[in-house]
Amino acid sequence: MEWFKTLLIVLQVISALAVILLVLLQQGKGADMGAAFGSGASGSLFGASGSANFLSHATAIFAAVFFLSTLGITWLSNKKEASPGVLSGTVAPAATPAAPAAPTQDQNKPAVPK
Repeated sequence: MEWFKTLLIVLQVISALAVILLVLLQQGKGADMGAAFGSGASGSLFGASGSANFLSHATAIFAAVFFLSTLGITWLSNKKEASPGVLSGTVAPAATPAAPAAPTQDQNKPAVPK
């Protein structure tokens, strides 16, 4: 599963860079794309509909890929390995070791350091 997580991270980085690039290429509603590519060149570069539809659709696709890869990485990171436990009934509880008995000294004899 580690290779899948790596693939999702690479996909997320590529889609993030693509979204940044596509958003920076787009201009405001009042601006003409012909100013960016020269007069009349936008029609031949992106087709008859112009660059606005192409850039907005490409941005939406890359944004969806970004969010889906983010959700996938989050899901894989929070997924914990299911190990059998005592409550599942598959593993017997471990026996606790008995505590060693404390050394007892005779009450009548004082403790003398050596």
